[in-house]
Amino acid sequence: MRKVVELSAGPIEYEDNGEGPGPTVVLLHGLLMDSSLWHGTSGELSRDHRCVVPTLPMGAHRRAVNADADLSLPGIARLVAEFLERLDLRDVTLVGNDTGGALVQLLIREGAARVDRIALVSCEAFDNFPPGLTGRTLMLTGKLSPWAFGLFMQQMRLRAVRRLPIAFGWLTRRGDLDTARWMRPILTQPEIRRDTVRLLRAAAARPDLLRDSAGWLPEFTRLALVVWAGDDRVMPFEHGERLAGLFPRGRYAVVDDSYTLIPLDQPKKLAELIRRFTHEDPDA
Repeated sequence: MRKVVELSAGPIEYEDNGEGPGPTVVLLHGLLMDSSLWHGTSGELSRDHRCVVPTLPMGAHRRAVNADADLSLPGIARLVAEFLERLDLRDVTLVGNDTGGALVQLLIREGAARVDRIALVSCEAFDNFPPGLTGRTLMLTGKLSPWAFGLFMQQMRLRAVRRLPIAFGWLTRRGDLDTARWMRPILTQPEIRRDTVRLLRAAAARPDLLRDSAGWLPEFTRLALVVWAGDDRVMPFEHGERLAGLFPRGRYAVVDDSYTLIPLDQPKKLAELIRRFTHEDPDA
């Protein structure tokens, strides 16, 4: 069920399958994406988990945030912490894919009091920010005015453009219908273009952000899972094992036949990995 919560930055839409008997999983998406990234995976998990999936103000959101909202990545990570508190979510398994994984890393640095376990799914890390050709191209577009940014993004209406390596072509093998839907708010709503340009400029100003945050990861002593795409062309493969090795209680898994967006390319396999992880005995 889609709901809306009013936070300090403005309205945030989210999906919540309600209270259930199993663990609570909060799933975070990346830039120019919304909660639908997780539909396949959350659908598999929902029979024995409470799945809460916010649409963060990262370019595919439908409700603009306040003009003075902090849209830096640390600011959005703090917004996630506020979201968990407002919904009174506790002992959460926090999962992030793509830039959602970067948000998880930043939230760890803030303390993550309501988080019990984390899962990083093919995401930015270390010096891979902005990530690959896709990320560098997107950050360059943030230098444009919101009007010019919107004009440039009109070409994303074309499937051939969306499938280019500078767009979504190296992020997903199978999710073009989703990527087309993610583009609609930017193409049709000036206030969403305003939010997105502010986000991109703030992100481009801190290219060292994740390299600095990596030093905090060993302090997360609870269970951590790192899942990497076997065919990832944006997030370096060696970063997966390196991330898992930083956590005192890290686990590592690879999902074959998938690009970065594993929730789109292999949702059932990812759901099974998360299910095993959330049910793992922490004292084993």
